[in-house]
Amino acid sequence: MTGYAAIALAAQGAALDVMGGVHEDGGTVILLGPSQAFWPLLKKAPEWVDGASDPVDRWSRRVIGDLARALGAEPLFPFGGPPYLPFLRWAMASGRAWQSPAGMLVHDTAGLMVSYRGALRFPQRITLPRTGASPCETCLAQPCMTACPVDALSAARGYDVPACHGFLDTHAGDDCLSQGCKARRACPVSQKYGRDPEQSAFHMSYFHKR
Repeated sequence: MTGYAAIALAAQGAALDVMGGVHEDGGTVILLGPSQAFWPLLKKAPEWVDGASDPVDRWSRRVIGDLARALGAEPLFPFGGPPYLPFLRWAMASGRAWQSPAGMLVHDTAGLMVSYRGALRFPQRITLPRTGASPCETCLAQPCMTACPVDALSAARGYDVPACHGFLDTHAGDDCLSQGCKARRACPVSQKYGRDPEQSAFHMSYFHKR
């Protein structure tokens, strides 16, 4: 029977990290996100070099699909809908991701840079590691709340999408477009995660198309 350690090791070999797990309907859903090896590997992958659209999603389908077959699981993805699978609910139920004061999801090791490329659904119940508390509980400075140049982020007020896009249309917004969201970068946990700025710029280009 496949255990958690074996799943994590197999995922690591595919440039993915296990970002959490949740028991559901007698089985287990294991959430997967990009590891620090992801971006260099993706840029050499056939999905990247063929010039076709959606290289990251196509890479995810192939790589996570291969993992699923090797481990005896069903591959699941946060894209391809509607309807969309409840990745946000799974993330928060995993005990490794929470809503931050800025409103965005915060992860215990990825901080505000958390993202999910897919998941593996196992029919059996897999023993999961113990989880901890939100890093925001001990983050007294909360730099994510003051880093946004237009104060577009707040769990209480919600995300001011028009204000964010309006700022990104200006020259001053080039830093966010080329380096990634300033609020996400300000998170102390995010800073330890080491995401390549080029990776953030790629995702920002999808988020904000000029």
